[in-house]
Amino acid sequence: MNNLKYKKLFEPIQAGGALFRNRIFASPEGFYNVGADNLPNLQEVAFFERKALGGAASVCIGDCIVDSPTGTHYPYLIRMDDPKTLPGLSAIASGIRRHGAIASAELSHSGMYASYVANPDALSYGPDASKEAAEREGAPNKGILYGPVDMEEGKYGPVKAMDEDLILHIIDRFGKAAAWAKRCGFGMVTIHGGHGWLLAQFMSPILNKRTDRWGGATLENRMRFTLAVVESVRKHVGPKFPIEIRISGSECDPGGYDISEGVKIAKALDGKVDILHISAGNHEFDHTLIITHPSMFVTDGSNVQFAAEIKKHVATPVATVGGLTNPAMMEEIIASGKADIVELGRQTLADPDLPLKARMGRDEEINKCMRCNMCFSGSGTHRVLQCSINPIIGRELETGFAKPAWVKKKVLVVGGGPGGMQAALTAEKNGHEVILCEKTAVLGGVLLCECKVPFKLKLEEYLQRQARFVKKANIEVRLNTEVTPEYADALKPDVIIAAIGARPAKPPIPGIDGDTVIGAEDFYLSPEAGGEHIVILGGGLVGLELGIFRAQDGHKVTVIEMMDELNLDPFSMHTMAIMNEMARLGIELRLSTRALEIKESSIIIEGPDGQEELPADTVVYATGQIPKRDEAVALSAVAPEFYQIGDCVAPRNILSATQEAYTIANDIGRRL
Repeated sequence: MNNLKYKKLFEPIQAGGALFRNRIFASPEGFYNVGADNLPNLQEVAFFERKALGGAASVCIGDCIVDSPTGTHYPYLIRMDDPKTLPGLSAIASGIRRHGAIASAELSHSGMYASYVANPDALSYGPDASKEAAEREGAPNKGILYGPVDMEEGKYGPVKAMDEDLILHIIDRFGKAAAWAKRCGFGMVTIHGGHGWLLAQFMSPILNKRTDRWGGATLENRMRFTLAVVESVRKHVGPKFPIEIRISGSECDPGGYDISEGVKIAKALDGKVDILHISAGNHEFDHTLIITHPSMFVTDGSNVQFAAEIKKHVATPVATVGGLTNPAMMEEIIASGKADIVELGRQTLADPDLPLKARMGRDEEINKCMRCNMCFSGSGTHRVLQCSINPIIGRELETGFAKPAWVKKKVLVVGGGPGGMQAALTAEKNGHEVILCEKTAVLGGVLLCECKVPFKLKLEEYLQRQARFVKKANIEVRLNTEVTPEYADALKPDVIIAAIGARPAKPPIPGIDGDTVIGAEDFYLSPEAGGEHIVILGGGLVGLELGIFRAQDGHKVTVIEMMDELNLDPFSMHTMAIMNEMARLGIELRLSTRALEIKESSIIIEGPDGQEELPADTVVYATGQIPKRDEAVALSAVAPEFYQIGDCVAPRNILSATQEAYTIANDIGRRL
């Protein structure tokens, strides 16, 4: 009898000569925390092995460059033409394979987006070059387009059309890279033909204006390169070795191709590959990055539509990807025939154990990705993957070999927000006696105020999940309890962890205490307040997300920021999503502007063009937080060990709070 809750999701599927144990694949992700030699290391092995341990049917390592001299878009990528990668790639493949998953390597070439670390003056190569753009930019050579070369620094360099010899060389390199992956022990290869990389550049009508057999007006010519790559890969790996290809079902921009052409592309590949992996978007159109990687402002599974349409026209198994977190939705996708496979990217960071938990019917334990995109921010800024709600990610190697605490201690955690709950859970798991005190009636902290925001529902689920785990654990929870030094001293703790947060900073503006002025936290809790015109002071994450929330309800929102730029992470995909949503909703942004006075129904501001009076039914201040350092320090002499974490150290984010909480709680009893 089949007692599985999700019968279709855990039905095995055969593709090529391989049998996959379920329909949940870990989609391609790059790993950049490598040494100067750019070779796979043990941390990378542990990162991908952890996904296989969690029950995924296939785990794909991303950004495997087939031709490093012409195809590398930034350092730290796996070079499939470097024989020194053999031991590292073999270890990754073995780590995935020995847990019952199929190891896959994503074969990629960045084409016109390549950057040259060793030779900054070298050319990038794409399917085509624009003479008009070359002349406009003053390019020295005819037929050279100035395009992005160093994506990190924002520099530009020459892009030259690939000649016949280079095209044939790259086709051969894809095949040789596939053979190399097979030799290293991988059981599948994934050809990257989407998102604006080289194959997608050849398929795109806006990027490929060639007049020879490799491009132009006809799809047949624009598909010739991709089909030749598939044929080369097949020749090098054999008939029974599974080949997956990732394509964009639509480029999601009027200048690119739409789903109707995406169907034609898929039909041209039908029967020539074993899995059609349908994504969306193209790097050429900046705004589609948040379609390729769905933001928190869209619904779960927003890109499934492209896979569902393509599946109507092909016999090859179809995979869908993008913003999938709920096993019930995944089951419906498979059961209804919209796709045969679901692929998870960021969700495997939030919880690599989703497949196992879903199979066991433990849905309430799944840590669902909030799409905050701190993972992109970390990999963009430091080339280190991280997750706001899973402190293990990026540290799989050290946590996999962590020894239990050899001294058990009494731990008092003060504050029941994200950091406090994580600290309590980690300390209890290590065998310590834990008391968690929270001054309010519920666990969750200040972020509870955002839980009813439609695009923050995953945050609410996370906080509720953590609170459930705390209540189930052997943790003594004391709500409505404010911890004073005297109270703490009476408990005689060995360790105090202060996670008491921060208080809103109220700017010294005339009229700030008026009846129409409110702090961001209180405004989140009072959705009925506002009036027609809302002015928000502060262009940080809190103020901008609050502005989006209220603009979605139809309010007219103006954001005032004193600095000449917003206080946002430039490497975060969430920043791009915020700016896109603000533009869509018509939120007015005033930079280099300060508030001079708040009146009953207006606000006087001063900006680059002088003073101005704006209508303001409600003024909201989101001007930062003041750490409760004094309250925390007051507890420091009570216990032999004392630690501060989260916002009471410095206002930051969930990522910092959970990582500090996990690390500090993990250290207790291991040193002294």
